[in-house]
Amino acid sequence: MLENVDSNYNCANASNDLPSLLQELEQLEQAVQGEQTEEEQQHLNRVRNQIHFIRNKCDIPHES
Repeated sequence: MLENVDSNYNCANASNDLPSLLQELEQLEQAVQGEQTEEEQQHLNRVRNQIHFIRNKCDIPHES
């Protein structure tokens, strides 16, 4: 998860940040299959939100 993703995010970093976030999301989803704690669910949501934010801000198409 990135520390600082906000309206000042530099899209030049997206080519490195997005693959890292997608890999982190995949690892988290595999690690917490089934029932999740509140903390695990919040972490998953934050990573998903960061991915969504970067794709929207930097006009990167969503994978199908």
